[in-house]
Amino acid sequence: MSRPFHIASALLVLTTTFASFGAAAQTYPNQPLRWVVGYPAGGGTDFLARTTGAQLSKQLSQPIVVDNRPGAGAIIASEFVARARADGYTILSADNGVLVYNSALYKKLNYEPQKDFALLGMMGRSPLVITTSPASGLTDATALMNELRKSPDKYSIATAGIGSPHHLALELFQRETGISMLHIPYKGGAQALQDLMGGQVPLMMLDLPSGIGAVKAGKVIPLLAMSGERIPQLPNVPTAKELGFANVEAYTWQGLAVPAATPTTVQEKLSAELQEAMRDPEVRQKLYDSGWEARPTNAQDMVSYVNSERKKWHALIKSRNISLD
Repeated sequence: MSRPFHIASALLVLTTTFASFGAAAQTYPNQPLRWVVGYPAGGGTDFLARTTGAQLSKQLSQPIVVDNRPGAGAIIASEFVARARADGYTILSADNGVLVYNSALYKKLNYEPQKDFALLGMMGRSPLVITTSPASGLTDATALMNELRKSPDKYSIATAGIGSPHHLALELFQRETGISMLHIPYKGGAQALQDLMGGQVPLMMLDLPSGIGAVKAGKVIPLLAMSGERIPQLPNVPTAKELGFANVEAYTWQGLAVPAATPTTVQEKLSAELQEAMRDPEVRQKLYDSGWEARPTNAQDMVSYVNSERKKWHALIKSRNISLD
């Protein structure tokens, strides 16, 4: 077989491959999408995915099936999507842990956040809030700070677990304020919230989507927000910045990602559709009611945000010697 024939055959294969990719991009999507969530059904992340997914499904005229794959700080879900076929039909709820914390908390991961995923845009965020129960006697941020300064290490504070956004927000708060508390890490936020309401722990670092029902019912008192501005759902709760701690700002946040090799045209379509979904008034109201703040951003803005978050939190994790190995 002649060399020219080999070259011609190779060119034909490449042309056919690129043509098929182009055709796929033009007709995308023509089948249901799988939305992988690294946390159990019924939680804040799951609610955000299902709410946004329902709107995206309408826009794309295709079903979107939420696939909950909880475990190991969303590592199981992340590994699954990183190895999935890069055709735009498998997408991932990508949060602080997936894209920022895990690569600093673990010496070895079976996925690489910066290499294995293409980011499509942000969905929502929620500030972390120091909360208490009515039984504690703490009624506002001033009383909280006075007690914490007067009695170092007297107060214990629950979080959703070591390496969680809640834990890292606590570490940031303690570093910036010089205040020391006894950290009680739980295996998830649900049991921690139950123990807070039951008086087993006096304080908890809470994300609003997990506890907004308890806050509305008066079973939990929000004292201090770890946000840049006051939380719209909690307008009477001051921020750490208002108390003079300008660097205390911490959120749980969620974005959307796909396998890195997903065709650019498909990425661009999904990103544009995601931004449109996040601007839908009904979606925004549902998120607001559940404790989220809708944060529609494009892919590049998400990349910039994740890079800034990585620099900030990796430095904190290293300085506080936090590890999950």
